[in-house]
Amino acid sequence: MTLRYHSPLAQVLLISAVCFLCPGMFNALNGLGGAGQLDPHTANNANSALYVTFCIFSIAGGGIVNVCGVRFTTALACLTYAVYTGSYVHYNNTGDGIPTIIAGAVLGVGAGILWTAQGVVMVSYPSEKEKGRFISIFWILFNLGGLFGGILPFAINYYRAGSLTNSVYVLFVIMECAGATTALFLVPPVCVVRDDGSHATIVQSPRSARRELLEVLRLFGNKWMLLLLPMSFTSNFFYGYQFSQYNGAIFTLRTRGFNNLLYWTSQIVGSYALSLLLDLSRWSRRKRGMCAMIIMSLSFNAVWAGTLVVQSRYTRGAENTDYPGGLIDFLES
Repeated sequence: MTLRYHSPLAQVLLISAVCFLCPGMFNALNGLGGAGQLDPHTANNANSALYVTFCIFSIAGGGIVNVCGVRFTTALACLTYAVYTGSYVHYNNTGDGIPTIIAGAVLGVGAGILWTAQGVVMVSYPSEKEKGRFISIFWILFNLGGLFGGILPFAINYYRAGSLTNSVYVLFVIMECAGATTALFLVPPVCVVRDDGSHATIVQSPRSARRELLEVLRLFGNKWMLLLLPMSFTSNFFYGYQFSQYNGAIFTLRTRGFNNLLYWTSQIVGSYALSLLLDLSRWSRRKRGMCAMIIMSLSFNAVWAGTLVVQSRYTRGAENTDYPGGLIDFLES
């Protein structure tokens, strides 16, 4: 691996930095439960709007990125994260949640496009033998965003209860704007040159938006793509519960931040461990994939079993929780 500006490694590091600063900060904020608010209802409604538009633009994102390119679509998508986070400053000062819900819908548009562009970089830029290692690098740096973003509210709000302060939200907005600036340094796939001299993709004539839409719709007739849908569903459906109805429901604000640190640290360790398995060249791709799937399935079900035990102890969360003993604080438990 050579660190040249037009090398796959450099571009993967750039998209990792972008995701560190934008989705990483979003994850840190959402991981606190209710985006750091004492009352989670506005954040929950914003997330509902977010995922509706996210679904739509995850489908449309491929065509948008192919027609408009990786660099500017990613930069503009990053700004939607700043708009969403900034809306909480308005909410803190006025109690008006409508702009935050609208910002959630706007963020869904940007997130669909950003993650599509990230997929282009991760799948087409590295060579076959580098993909597992590069995905691990990306996942570690991306989750460092959640880890670092969790440290900030944990430290700033260590001695106070209630919602996050405006200063925390403003700091997150600044970092997300820095992510948009970083995205401008990405290069198109055709400009990427691997260490062996090959290019990341074959140069193609630009397609029309209509042709791109038809190609996306045609994918729904591809059985291999359809078989990935259950796995895609399981990779995201639990966030609303884990962040708002668990972490945000039965823990104090500083403990929610502390849990955030543990959560994203575990993802970093897990992604590195799985990369070692997925790049094990003496095993076939199928064997590596099956082993990874078994490990993840056992881990997921163990987590849900433990969660069920805790969930059986309460029916309400936040300030009105009926959890025995009230909100949990990591220094008092």
